[in-house]
Amino acid sequence: MSSLVPSPAQANTMSRLFSSYQEFLQLQHLYNAAIKEVKMRLEVLNDEFRVTYERSPIHHIESRLKTTESIVEKLERKGLPITIAAAKERLNDIGGIRIVCNYIDDVYAVEKMLLRQSDIELVKRQDYIAQPNYNGYRSLHLDMRVPVNLSARTESVLVEIQIRSVAMDFWASLEHDLRYKADKTTLPEGINEEMLQCADEIAVIDRKMQDMYDRIQAAK
Repeated sequence: MSSLVPSPAQANTMSRLFSSYQEFLQLQHLYNAAIKEVKMRLEVLNDEFRVTYERSPIHHIESRLKTTESIVEKLERKGLPITIAAAKERLNDIGGIRIVCNYIDDVYAVEKMLLRQSDIELVKRQDYIAQPNYNGYRSLHLDMRVPVNLSARTESVLVEIQIRSVAMDFWASLEHDLRYKADKTTLPEGINEEMLQCADEIAVIDRKMQDMYDRIQAAK
């Protein structure tokens, strides 16, 4: 969690959502705690998997907190009041966790392990692996409410969990770098079609790697 004093521009944006800097810190702490809670559970599950099956389904885990500017912008775009209550109730991605798995089947194995935990509530599920997005993006998105035990209360916090394979993450990371950081008006003709083709080709390789892994395991 950052303790840096916000710039004047950031302070102006923060004042629209928070009545004090302390409120900002409290919201940051709440979502940081939710992220830590999920990551701790994933580490326990991954360690158990390693002991039981002598392998780990999770390649690595990333996390991030949405900036105040992004929270305010999204509330405005959705036509919602600029309040902490609206942000906590209606925005699913203030806290985000990305789980990168080795193989496609590992994605769904991790999902099952998370859903098996009775105190975690699934709010929304979007399977962009079974039905890829229009641009070729593939990932499994789970909006989940996670309990955070604070000193005087337990709060249910909504976080977005993305689960994908290494191959899916490879494409998504480079696609973001190539397209979203560029001026869309200057993109060469045909780039979108080429990115979609690359996504499909990488998906074929992803399935081949899964098939090879399955055959190797069956031969043991």
